Formats: sequence, structure tokens, C-alpha cells
Amino acid sequence: MKRSNRQPRLGLIILKSIMATIAVILFCFAAFSAAYFLSDWLHDYYGLSWNEYYIQLATWALGIVIFVIAFILFNVLTRPHQMVVWNEMLSAFRKIAKGDFNVVIDEEGKYRGQIGEFVDSINEMTQELKQVEQLRQQFISNVSHEIQSPLTSIRGFANMLQREDLTREEQKHYLSIIENETVRLSRLSDNLMKLTSLESDQVEWEISPFRLDKQLTEIVLASEPHWLEKNLEIELELDEVTVSGNAELLSQVWLNLLHNAIKFTPPHGHIRLALRPSNGNALVRVCDTGIGIPPEDQKRIFERFFKGDKQRTRTTEGNGLGLSIVQRIVELHQGEVRVRSMPQEGTTFEVELPLVPAQTNAPTQSSKSKTC
Repeated sequence: MKRSNRQPRLGLIILKSIMATIAVILFCFAAFSAAYFLSDWLHDYYGLSWNEYYIQLATWALGIVIFVIAFILFNVLTRPHQMVVWNEMLSAFRKIAKGDFNVVIDEEGKYRGQIGEFVDSINEMTQELKQVEQLRQQFISNVSHEIQSPLTSIRGFANMLQREDLTREEQKHYLSIIENETVRLSRLSDNLMKLTSLESDQVEWEISPFRLDKQLTEIVLASEPHWLEKNLEIELELDEVTVSGNAELLSQVWLNLLHNAIKFTPPHGHIRLALRPSNGNALVRVCDTGIGIPPEDQKRIFERFFKGDKQRTRTTEGNGLGLSIVQRIVELHQGEVRVRSMPQEGTTFEVELPLVPAQTNAPTQSSKSKTC
């Protein structure tokens, strides 16, 4: 796509160069034509009897003088306009350097040509910097909020532990709350570190083929204490599928999706984990019969720190980073993650990952053949 964008721009530059060359040629033609008629008039007016050589030499000298004078006049007349443009740009750059990204140059669209294109580039850069600054401020605000909540809880219960009239049971209860809040802080720190490393272009992840169905089985078995505690029914439908990727990173995807399903599914509910080839990809579905996600929250479910409906978060732990990590890991594997949900009916997360080349020619099933 970049190549196709450059070709029209290169053609526009060549066209402008041709037009500029033609303009210079016409300008020279006009200057030397004026010099010819002026020297001819002077020769007749003063009755000069020069030979042809001196007449041609005088015409050329006069033409050069006319060309230089016209060029100087053109620059003198257009210089004030150019100075206004550059002064406006310098003023804008000073504001941008101080962190003011609300700068807009030439709102009326009065500049044309290359100067206009340069001004448009500055305005686009300013808008992008403004968006980055807004994201940075929002990120800092969210992190501060997530840190402040457990710190306030820890401080409050630490003060209560200083009371001498507390029973042993009360002390254990307050200490367990403090421990849970420190675990929450540690989890937040770990997730922020994961996001930072995932978004770093300098980190190289080891990619190798592995059996995805075996990994999913291991994830379910490792999570057995969690779903047994709520008496959940786990159903597995796993075809033998091999993908190429980083097994450690992808294990975090399945752990996160499965733990979310366990977290938001009421006791004695049902969770289904399915894997099959589909249209040249490996399709993983994690379905639950939980409380579901409202339609307005499904659009933002992968945003950082977004926790959605209060019904989903008021009794559960989390910092709103898990699904952001899931999406980033899937994107690093050239895959796609989607969500479908109905409130009080359940949620389905779908992850598509490219199959290894040896499996792309295998018979595939439609992704709509079965639903959770």
C-alpha cells in the first residue's frame, strides 16, 4: 500500500518540476524578447551604426539585466508573504515544543502549493501528538486510580490493626485483606510489565510449531481447582491442530479467557472450549453460560483498564488489563479475537490463529457450523 501511495506523489512532483521548467523558459523568452525590441528601438532612435556582433552582444547583456531585475522584484514582492508563513510556523513550533498541541496553522486554507502541503503535514503531526498526549494522560489517570484503591485499603486496615481490642479472628481477617490488596498491586505491576514488553518492537519472541489442542487441555487441567470450586461443567471439543507461535505467550491468552469464563459464570454453570480448523486458520472458542456483556461494553472490552458493567466487576477482582494483553498477543501472531455475548445468557470469545503451512490444505469446517 505504501508503494501505491508514493507513485501519485512522485507523479505530482514530476509534473510540478515540468511546469516550473516551462515557467522559467517562458520567463527567459519574455526577458530576451523585451531586450531584443528595446535594443532595436535604441539602435534606431540614436542612429547607431554597430555591426551585427555588437548588436547581439548588447541584446544578450540587456536580456540578462532584465531577467535579474525581474527576479529580484519577484522575490521582493513575495518575500513579505513568505515571512508571514515562516513566522506563523515558528510560532507554532514554539507552542508545540512547550506541549501545546492545540495549534492549527492556516485554518482558512489560504496557503497553496508546496507550502500548503508542508502546513498540512505540520497540522497532521500536531493532531497525532495531541492524541498520543491524551492517551498518555488517560493511562496515567487509570494507573493512579488502580494503585490508589488498594493503597487506601491497606492503609485503612493497617490502622485498624493498631487497635488493642481486636480479637484474633479480626486480626486474621484484616491481615488477609491486606494480603489480597498487595497481591492485587503485584498483579497490576505484572500486567503493566507484560503490556510494555508486548508493545516493544525491540523484543524478539521465539516462534515454533506446537500442538494447540494439547496446550488447551493442559490449561483446563491446570485450572481444575477453580472450576471445581464452583461446580462448573467443562466440555472440550478439541481437534488435533498445530499452530506456529510462542507457546508461553499464547498460554496467557487461554488462561485469561478461561479464568474470565470461570469468574463470571455462576455455580453449576457450563463452559465449553472448542478447537477446529476453519478457513485456513485455527479457531478457538471459549463459551460460558455466565452473566454476559452488554452490547455497549462489547465495543470497549479490549481497552486498557476498561471493566465494563458494574455487575460484572463489583464482586470480582481485576484491573481491566487482561483482555488488552489477550488482544495484543493475538495480534502479534497475526490473528484476531472477537466477542459475542448476550446479557444473562453467556459470552463467547473467538480467537483465530494462522495454521502452519502443512495444515492449510487440510479439510476445514465452517466457523458457523457449531455454536456454543
